[in-house]
Amino acid sequence: MRFHVIAAALLWAAFVESRKIRGISSSYKRFYRERKSFLCIDGSKMIPFEQVNDDYCDCADGSDEPGTSACPRGRFYCTNLGFRPHYIPSSRVNDGICDCCDASDEYNSHVRCQNTCWNLGQKERAYVEGQMKTLDEGLRLKQQLIEEGVLLWREKQAQLRELQRAAEDLQIKLEEHRRRKHEADRLKEQTLKALKAGDKGLRHQNGTVSHLFQVLDSNKDGSISVDEIKAKVVLVHDEKRVLSEDEALIKDAHSAPGGLMSEDPHLKAADRAAEWEATDLKKVEEAYETVNMEISDLQKKLGIDYGTDWEYLFLNGECYKLKVYEYMYTLCPFNMVSQKSTAGVEVSLGKWGMWAGPPKNHYSQMVYENGEPCWQGGSRTTTVTLTCGTETALRLVKEPSKCQYTMDFETPVACQPVLKQRGVHSEL
Repeated sequence: MRFHVIAAALLWAAFVESRKIRGISSSYKRFYRERKSFLCIDGSKMIPFEQVNDDYCDCADGSDEPGTSACPRGRFYCTNLGFRPHYIPSSRVNDGICDCCDASDEYNSHVRCQNTCWNLGQKERAYVEGQMKTLDEGLRLKQQLIEEGVLLWREKQAQLRELQRAAEDLQIKLEEHRRRKHEADRLKEQTLKALKAGDKGLRHQNGTVSHLFQVLDSNKDGSISVDEIKAKVVLVHDEKRVLSEDEALIKDAHSAPGGLMSEDPHLKAADRAAEWEATDLKKVEEAYETVNMEISDLQKKLGIDYGTDWEYLFLNGECYKLKVYEYMYTLCPFNMVSQKSTAGVEVSLGKWGMWAGPPKNHYSQMVYENGEPCWQGGSRTTTVTLTCGTETALRLVKEPSKCQYTMDFETPVACQPVLKQRGVHSEL
Protein backbone atom coordinates (compact mmCIF):
# COMPACT_ATOMS: atom_id res chain seq x y z
CA MET A 1 0.00 0.00 0.00
CA ARG A 2 2.77 2.38 0.96
CA PHE A 3 4.53 1.62 -2.33
CA HIS A 4 1.45 2.61 -4.33
CA VAL A 5 1.11 5.92 -2.48
CA ILE A 6 4.76 6.83 -3.12
CA ALA A 7 4.49 5.86 -6.76
CA ALA A 8 1.33 7.94 -7.17
CA ALA A 9 3.04 10.95 -5.55
CA LEU A 10 6.01 10.67 -7.87
CA LEU A 11 3.77 10.38 -10.92
CA TRP A 12 1.80 13.46 -9.83
CA ALA A 13 4.99 15.43 -9.29
CA ALA A 14 6.20 14.42 -12.72
CA PHE A 15 2.89 15.47 -14.20
CA VAL A 16 2.96 18.83 -12.45
CA GLU A 17 6.55 19.39 -13.60
CA SER A 18 5.58 18.47 -17.14
CA ARG A 19 2.77 21.00 -17.05
CA LYS A 20 4.91 23.74 -15.44
CA ILE A 21 5.24 26.80 -17.68
CA ARG A 22 8.93 27.60 -17.99
CA GLY A 23 10.39 31.03 -18.58
CA ILE A 24 7.76 33.25 -16.90
CA SER A 25 7.93 35.47 -13.85
CA SER A 26 5.47 35.29 -10.97
CA SER A 27 3.82 38.52 -12.18
CA TYR A 28 2.96 36.85 -15.54
CA LYS A 29 1.61 33.57 -14.14
CA ARG A 30 -1.95 34.85 -14.29
CA PHE A 31 -1.76 34.75 -18.11
CA TYR A 32 -0.73 31.09 -18.09
CA ARG A 33 -3.38 29.49 -15.90
CA GLU A 34 -4.20 26.18 -17.50
CA ARG A 35 -7.48 26.20 -19.38
CA LYS A 36 -8.77 25.07 -22.75
CA SER A 37 -7.39 28.02 -24.65
CA PHE A 38 -4.61 30.62 -24.38
CA LEU A 39 -4.97 34.26 -25.40
CA CYS A 40 -1.77 35.84 -26.68
CA ILE A 41 -0.77 38.59 -24.24
CA ASP A 42 -1.07 41.22 -26.97
CA GLY A 43 -4.64 39.99 -27.55
CA SER A 44 -4.01 39.20 -31.19
CA LYS A 45 -4.82 35.50 -31.22
CA MET A 46 -6.48 32.66 -29.30
CA ILE A 47 -4.81 29.23 -29.42
CA PRO A 48 -5.33 25.89 -27.63
CA PHE A 49 -3.47 25.82 -24.32
CA GLU A 50 -1.61 22.68 -25.43
CA GLN A 51 0.30 24.83 -27.92
CA VAL A 52 2.01 26.82 -25.14
CA ASN A 53 5.73 25.97 -25.06
CA ASP A 54 5.31 23.40 -27.83
CA ASP A 55 8.38 24.78 -29.63
CA TYR A 56 6.29 26.41 -32.33
CA CYS A 57 5.63 30.14 -32.43
CA ASP A 58 1.92 30.93 -32.74
CA CYS A 59 1.70 34.43 -31.16
CA ALA A 60 3.26 37.45 -32.87
CA ASP A 61 4.51 38.74 -29.53
CA GLY A 62 6.11 35.36 -28.72
CA SER A 63 4.09 35.01 -25.51
CA ASP A 64 3.07 31.39 -26.28
CA GLU A 65 6.72 30.23 -26.19
CA PRO A 66 8.30 31.73 -23.05
CA GLY A 67 10.25 28.55 -22.35
CA THR A 68 11.55 27.68 -25.84
CA SER A 69 13.57 29.35 -28.55
CA ALA A 70 10.80 29.13 -31.15
CA CYS A 71 9.80 32.82 -31.23
CA PRO A 72 12.33 35.49 -32.39
CA ARG A 73 10.74 38.10 -30.11
CA GLY A 74 10.42 35.80 -27.12
CA ARG A 75 11.94 36.32 -23.68
CA PHE A 76 12.95 33.72 -21.12
CA TYR A 77 12.77 34.58 -17.44
CA CYS A 78 15.65 33.41 -15.24
CA THR A 79 14.29 33.01 -11.71
CA ASN A 80 17.80 32.84 -10.23
CA LEU A 81 16.65 32.20 -6.68
CA GLY A 82 19.25 33.68 -4.31
CA PHE A 83 20.49 36.20 -6.87
CA ARG A 84 19.01 38.80 -9.21
CA PRO A 85 16.37 37.50 -11.65
CA HIS A 86 16.51 38.75 -15.23
CA TYR A 87 15.29 38.09 -18.77
CA ILE A 88 17.32 36.69 -21.65
CA PRO A 89 16.35 36.41 -25.34
CA SER A 90 14.56 33.12 -25.89
CA SER A 91 17.03 32.31 -28.67
CA ARG A 92 19.53 31.47 -25.93
CA VAL A 93 17.38 28.71 -24.44
CA ASN A 94 19.03 25.30 -24.80
CA ASP A 95 21.85 26.72 -26.91
CA GLY A 96 24.55 24.98 -24.91
CA ILE A 97 25.64 28.14 -23.03
CA CYS A 98 24.66 28.74 -19.42
CA ASP A 99 23.03 32.18 -19.22
CA CYS A 100 20.92 31.82 -16.07
CA CYS A 101 22.86 31.22 -12.87
CA ASP A 102 20.21 28.67 -11.82
CA ALA A 103 20.79 26.73 -15.12
CA SER A 104 17.06 26.94 -15.96
CA ASP A 105 17.75 28.03 -19.56
CA GLU A 106 19.55 24.77 -20.38
CA TYR A 107 16.91 22.31 -19.17
CA ASN A 108 16.99 20.27 -22.36
CA SER A 109 20.55 20.48 -23.64
CA HIS A 110 23.68 18.39 -23.38
CA VAL A 111 25.35 20.96 -21.12
CA ARG A 112 25.28 20.40 -17.36
CA CYS A 113 25.23 23.87 -15.78
CA GLN A 114 25.99 24.46 -12.12
CA ASN A 115 23.64 26.56 -10.01
CA THR A 116 25.86 29.47 -8.94
CA CYS A 117 23.10 31.82 -7.78
CA TRP A 118 23.78 31.43 -4.08
CA ASN A 119 27.48 32.27 -4.41
CA LEU A 120 26.74 35.24 -6.67
CA GLY A 121 24.02 36.41 -4.31
CA GLN A 122 26.36 36.11 -1.35
CA LYS A 123 28.96 38.28 -3.08
CA GLU A 124 26.34 40.84 -4.07
CA ARG A 125 24.87 40.92 -0.59
CA ALA A 126 28.35 41.55 0.85
CA TYR A 127 28.87 44.32 -1.71
CA VAL A 128 25.49 45.87 -0.95
CA GLU A 129 26.16 45.63 2.77
CA GLY A 130 29.43 47.49 2.26
CA GLN A 131 27.66 50.10 0.15
CA MET A 132 25.01 50.56 2.82
CA LYS A 133 27.69 51.00 5.49
CA THR A 134 29.35 53.58 3.28
CA LEU A 135 25.99 55.27 2.77
CA ASP A 136 25.25 55.36 6.49
CA GLU A 137 28.68 56.82 7.27
CA GLY A 138 28.38 59.24 4.36
CA LEU A 139 24.98 60.45 5.57
CA ARG A 140 26.39 60.94 9.07
CA LEU A 141 29.27 63.00 7.68
CA LYS A 142 26.88 64.85 5.39
CA GLN A 143 24.81 65.96 8.37
CA GLN A 144 27.96 67.32 9.99
CA LEU A 145 28.86 69.19 6.80
CA ILE A 146 25.32 70.59 6.58
CA GLU A 147 25.63 71.95 10.13
CA GLU A 148 29.08 73.34 9.33
CA GLY A 149 27.72 74.78 6.08
CA VAL A 150 24.96 76.66 7.90
CA LEU A 151 27.47 78.07 10.39
CA LEU A 152 29.90 78.96 7.60
CA TRP A 153 27.12 80.67 5.65
CA ARG A 154 26.18 82.76 8.69
CA GLU A 155 29.86 83.55 9.27
CA LYS A 156 30.25 84.73 5.65
CA GLN A 157 27.12 86.85 5.96
CA ALA A 158 28.46 88.43 9.15
CA GLN A 159 31.81 89.00 7.44
CA LEU A 160 30.03 90.72 4.56
CA ARG A 161 28.12 93.01 6.90
CA GLU A 162 31.35 93.87 8.73
CA LEU A 163 33.10 94.70 5.46
CA GLN A 164 30.17 96.84 4.35
CA ARG A 165 30.32 98.78 7.62
CA ALA A 166 34.08 99.21 7.18
CA ALA A 167 33.47 100.49 3.65
CA GLU A 168 30.96 103.04 4.95
CA ASP A 169 33.45 104.25 7.59
CA LEU A 170 36.21 104.47 5.00
CA GLN A 171 33.87 106.39 2.68
CA ILE A 172 33.41 109.03 5.40
CA LYS A 173 37.17 109.12 6.06
CA LEU A 174 37.82 109.36 2.33
CA GLU A 175 35.58 112.39 1.97
CA GLU A 176 37.22 114.03 5.04
CA HIS A 177 40.76 113.39 3.73
CA ARG A 178 39.81 114.71 0.31
CA ARG A 179 38.50 117.90 1.95
CA ARG A 180 41.65 118.27 4.05
CA LYS A 181 43.91 117.70 1.04
CA HIS A 182 41.94 120.29 -0.92
CA GLU A 183 42.36 122.79 1.93
CA ALA A 184 46.10 122.01 2.22
CA ASP A 185 46.57 122.48 -1.53
CA ARG A 186 44.61 125.74 -1.43
CA LEU A 187 46.69 127.04 1.52
CA LYS A 188 49.91 126.16 -0.30
CA GLU A 189 48.68 127.95 -3.43
CA GLN A 190 47.68 131.04 -1.45
CA THR A 191 51.02 131.11 0.35
CA LEU A 192 52.83 130.79 -2.96
CA LYS A 193 50.79 133.63 -4.50
CA ALA A 194 51.47 135.87 -1.52
CA LEU A 195 55.20 135.21 -1.71
CA LYS A 196 55.25 135.84 -5.45
CA ALA A 197 53.43 139.15 -4.97
CA GLY A 198 55.95 140.23 -2.30
CA ASP A 199 58.86 139.05 -4.40
CA LYS A 200 58.06 141.46 -7.25
CA GLY A 201 58.61 144.55 -5.02
CA LEU A 202 61.63 142.95 -3.47
CA ARG A 203 63.20 142.32 -6.86
CA HIS A 204 62.79 146.02 -7.85
CA GLN A 205 64.48 147.06 -4.65
CA ASN A 206 67.20 144.49 -5.12
CA GLY A 207 67.79 145.83 -8.68
CA THR A 208 68.51 149.34 -7.38
CA VAL A 209 70.74 148.05 -4.61
CA SER A 210 72.61 145.82 -7.04
CA HIS A 211 73.35 148.76 -9.36
CA LEU A 212 74.56 150.88 -6.46
CA PHE A 213 76.69 147.99 -5.19
CA GLN A 214 78.44 147.65 -8.55
CA VAL A 215 79.15 151.40 -8.57
CA LEU A 216 80.65 151.34 -5.06
CA ASP A 217 82.57 148.06 -5.48
CA SER A 218 85.45 149.63 -7.39
CA ASN A 219 87.87 146.68 -7.05
CA LYS A 220 85.09 144.13 -7.95
CA ASP A 221 85.89 141.79 -5.05
CA GLY A 222 82.22 141.22 -4.13
CA SER A 223 82.34 143.46 -1.05
CA ILE A 224 82.43 147.18 -0.29
CA SER A 225 84.98 148.61 2.12
CA VAL A 226 84.81 151.92 4.05
CA ASP A 227 87.45 153.41 1.79
CA GLU A 228 85.46 152.52 -1.34
CA ILE A 229 82.37 154.22 0.08
CA LYS A 230 84.40 157.32 1.11
CA ALA A 231 85.78 157.51 -2.34
CA LYS A 232 82.33 157.61 -3.95
CA VAL A 233 79.91 159.00 -1.32
CA VAL A 234 79.78 162.55 0.09
CA LEU A 235 78.42 162.66 3.65
CA VAL A 236 75.91 165.48 3.82
CA HIS A 237 74.63 165.50 7.35
CA ASP A 238 77.41 164.23 9.56
CA GLU A 239 80.87 164.33 8.04
CA LYS A 240 82.50 163.16 11.27
CA ARG A 241 80.34 159.97 11.57
CA VAL A 242 82.36 156.81 11.02
CA LEU A 243 80.62 153.96 9.17
CA SER A 244 80.35 150.69 11.04
CA GLU A 245 81.52 147.41 9.54
CA ASP A 246 77.88 146.28 9.11
CA GLU A 247 77.11 149.36 7.14
CA ALA A 248 80.33 149.29 5.15
CA LEU A 249 80.86 145.55 4.41
CA ILE A 250 77.91 144.88 2.15
CA LYS A 251 77.79 141.57 0.30
CA ASP A 252 76.20 141.22 -3.10
CA ALA A 253 72.86 139.72 -2.11
CA HIS A 254 71.89 138.75 -5.61
CA SER A 255 74.97 136.49 -5.95
CA ALA A 256 74.02 134.27 -2.88
CA PRO A 257 72.68 130.75 -3.68
CA GLY A 258 68.88 130.14 -3.35
CA GLY A 259 66.10 132.61 -3.10
CA LEU A 260 63.96 134.04 -0.41
CA MET A 261 60.81 132.11 -1.44
CA SER A 262 62.37 128.66 -1.11
CA GLU A 263 63.50 129.49 2.41
CA ASP A 264 60.17 130.93 3.53
CA PRO A 265 58.96 128.98 6.62
CA HIS A 266 55.29 129.52 5.79
CA LEU A 267 55.72 127.99 2.33
CA LYS A 268 57.72 125.08 3.75
CA ALA A 269 54.97 124.34 6.30
CA ALA A 270 52.22 124.56 3.66
CA ASP A 271 54.17 122.25 1.33
CA ARG A 272 54.73 119.67 4.08
CA ALA A 273 51.05 119.79 5.06
CA ALA A 274 49.99 119.21 1.43
CA GLU A 275 52.36 116.23 1.12
CA TRP A 276 51.10 114.70 4.38
CA GLU A 277 47.47 115.04 3.34
CA ALA A 278 48.23 113.52 -0.09
CA THR A 279 49.95 110.53 1.56
CA ASP A 280 47.10 110.02 4.04
CA LEU A 281 44.52 110.30 1.25
CA LYS A 282 46.33 107.67 -0.82
CA LYS A 283 46.38 105.26 2.14
CA VAL A 284 42.64 105.67 2.72
CA GLU A 285 41.91 105.27 -1.00
CA GLU A 286 43.91 102.03 -1.11
CA ALA A 287 42.14 100.70 2.00
CA TYR A 288 38.75 101.62 0.54
CA GLU A 289 39.57 99.90 -2.75
CA THR A 290 40.79 96.75 -0.93
CA VAL A 291 37.63 96.51 1.18
CA ASN A 292 35.40 96.97 -1.87
CA MET A 293 37.28 94.20 -3.70
CA GLU A 294 36.77 91.89 -0.71
CA ILE A 295 33.07 92.77 -0.66
CA SER A 296 32.77 92.02 -4.38
CA ASP A 297 34.57 88.67 -4.04
CA LEU A 298 32.47 87.64 -1.04
CA GLN A 299 29.20 88.65 -2.72
CA LYS A 300 30.22 86.60 -5.75
CA LYS A 301 30.90 83.57 -3.54
CA LEU A 302 27.64 83.97 -1.64
CA GLY A 303 25.75 84.26 -4.93
CA ILE A 304 26.58 80.63 -5.87
CA ASP A 305 24.08 77.83 -5.27
CA TYR A 306 25.64 75.62 -2.56
CA GLY A 307 22.70 73.25 -2.15
CA THR A 308 19.46 73.46 -0.21
CA ASP A 309 21.32 73.46 3.14
CA TRP A 310 24.59 75.09 1.96
CA GLU A 311 26.18 71.65 2.29
CA TYR A 312 28.54 72.27 -0.65
CA LEU A 313 29.83 75.61 0.69
CA PHE A 314 32.88 73.99 2.31
CA LEU A 315 34.18 73.01 -1.15
CA ASN A 316 34.65 76.65 -2.22
CA GLY A 317 38.29 77.56 -1.80
CA GLU A 318 39.47 73.92 -1.81
CA CYS A 319 41.27 72.08 -4.63
CA TYR A 320 41.58 68.34 -5.28
CA LYS A 321 44.22 66.64 -7.44
CA LEU A 322 44.59 63.32 -9.27
CA LYS A 323 47.54 62.10 -11.34
CA VAL A 324 46.63 60.13 -14.47
CA TYR A 325 49.64 58.95 -16.45
CA GLU A 326 51.76 62.03 -17.25
CA TYR A 327 49.06 64.57 -16.31
CA MET A 328 48.07 66.12 -13.01
CA TYR A 329 44.40 67.09 -12.92
CA THR A 330 43.13 69.73 -10.49
CA LEU A 331 39.51 70.37 -9.57
CA CYS A 332 38.73 73.52 -7.59
CA PRO A 333 34.95 73.33 -7.03
CA PHE A 334 33.01 76.46 -8.03
CA ASN A 335 36.19 77.84 -9.58
CA MET A 336 38.05 75.93 -12.30
CA VAL A 337 39.46 72.64 -13.65
CA SER A 338 42.98 72.31 -15.07
CA GLN A 339 45.41 69.79 -16.55
CA LYS A 340 49.18 70.05 -16.03
CA SER A 341 51.73 67.95 -17.90
CA THR A 342 55.04 66.72 -16.51
CA ALA A 343 56.66 69.40 -18.70
CA GLY A 344 54.89 72.03 -16.60
CA VAL A 345 52.39 73.15 -19.25
CA GLU A 346 49.03 73.91 -17.62
CA VAL A 347 45.79 73.95 -19.62
CA SER A 348 42.39 75.20 -18.46
CA LEU A 349 39.70 72.54 -18.82
CA GLY A 350 36.91 74.93 -17.88
CA LYS A 351 35.62 77.48 -15.43
CA TRP A 352 32.66 77.05 -13.09
CA GLY A 353 29.43 77.05 -15.04
CA MET A 354 26.40 75.47 -13.37
CA TRP A 355 24.77 72.47 -11.71
CA ALA A 356 23.58 70.07 -14.39
CA GLY A 357 22.07 67.05 -12.63
CA PRO A 358 18.59 65.69 -13.45
CA PRO A 359 15.58 67.29 -11.71
CA LYS A 360 15.40 64.55 -9.07
CA ASN A 361 19.11 64.89 -8.23
CA HIS A 362 20.03 68.40 -9.36
CA TYR A 363 23.27 68.55 -7.36
CA SER A 364 24.74 65.33 -8.79
CA GLN A 365 26.64 66.96 -11.69
CA MET A 366 28.74 70.09 -12.23
CA VAL A 367 29.67 71.64 -15.57
CA TYR A 368 32.86 73.65 -16.09
CA GLU A 369 32.95 75.45 -19.45
CA ASN A 370 34.92 77.94 -21.58
CA GLY A 371 38.29 76.32 -21.02
CA GLU A 372 41.21 76.86 -23.37
CA PRO A 373 40.37 76.54 -27.09
CA CYS A 374 40.66 73.09 -28.63
CA TRP A 375 42.66 72.64 -31.82
CA GLN A 376 39.56 71.17 -33.51
CA GLY A 377 37.51 74.22 -32.59
CA GLY A 378 35.41 75.10 -29.57
CA SER A 379 36.61 75.24 -25.99
CA ARG A 380 37.39 72.56 -23.45
CA THR A 381 34.60 71.56 -21.04
CA THR A 382 34.46 69.23 -18.03
CA THR A 383 31.48 67.41 -16.52
CA VAL A 384 31.97 66.40 -12.88
CA THR A 385 29.76 63.64 -11.45
CA LEU A 386 29.43 63.67 -7.66
CA THR A 387 29.23 60.27 -5.96
CA CYS A 388 28.59 59.20 -2.39
CA GLY A 389 31.62 58.36 -0.26
CA THR A 390 33.12 58.81 3.18
CA GLU A 391 35.96 61.00 1.85
CA THR A 392 36.12 64.06 -0.38
CA ALA A 393 38.45 63.24 -3.25
CA LEU A 394 38.85 63.25 -7.02
CA ARG A 395 38.60 59.58 -8.06
CA LEU A 396 38.51 59.34 -11.85
CA VAL A 397 39.30 61.46 -14.92
CA LYS A 398 38.52 60.53 -18.53
CA GLU A 399 38.47 62.18 -21.94
CA PRO A 400 35.69 60.29 -23.76
CA SER A 401 35.84 62.66 -26.73
CA LYS A 402 38.32 65.28 -27.90
CA CYS A 403 38.53 68.17 -25.38
CA GLN A 404 35.46 66.87 -23.50
CA TYR A 405 36.43 65.65 -20.03
CA THR A 406 34.57 63.76 -17.32
CA MET A 407 35.45 63.44 -13.63
CA ASP A 408 34.14 61.36 -10.74
CA PHE A 409 34.25 63.34 -7.52
CA GLU A 410 33.50 61.54 -4.26
CA THR A 411 32.11 63.40 -1.26
CA PRO A 412 29.77 62.67 1.69
CA VAL A 413 27.46 65.52 0.70
CA ALA A 414 26.51 63.58 -2.46
CA CYS A 415 24.99 60.77 -0.36
CA GLN A 416 21.22 60.46 -0.63
CA PRO A 417 19.02 58.48 1.80
CA VAL A 418 17.34 55.42 0.27
CA LEU A 419 14.78 52.95 1.59
CA LYS A 420 16.01 49.91 -0.36
CA GLN A 421 19.17 48.95 -2.17
CA ARG A 422 18.70 49.74 -5.82
CA GLY A 423 19.37 46.88 -8.19
CA VAL A 424 18.89 44.13 -5.54
CA HIS A 425 15.66 42.16 -5.78
CA SER A 426 13.62 41.26 -2.70
CA GLU A 427 14.11 37.58 -3.56
CA LEU A 428 17.69 37.88 -2.31
